[in-house]
Amino acid sequence: MAHTTSARKRSRQSVMRRRRNKPRRSALRTQLKKVGTAVESGDAESAQAELKKAVSGLDKAVNKGLMHRNQAARRKSRLVAAVARAGNI
Repeated sequence: MAHTTSARKRSRQSVMRRRRNKPRRSALRTQLKKVGTAVESGDAESAQAELKKAVSGLDKAVNKGLMHRNQAARRKSRLVAAVARAGNI
């Protein structure tokens, strides 16, 4: 348990941030999984549509401070490559 006033405040802040970020992070993971399932099914059109939503979600996550911009860029790059491979199959 925090003893100082500032530590108590930081604890409250972290609880609120966790409550705010958890559904956002969960939604982002779900969107990334949808891209993966679309790629595995071989449906290029749905994979493209899901990719567009996932890229938007990753950009929003960066703006909200959920992840670092380089991590988002890496994930976007890998998703685009996977969708491109699925389109060539």
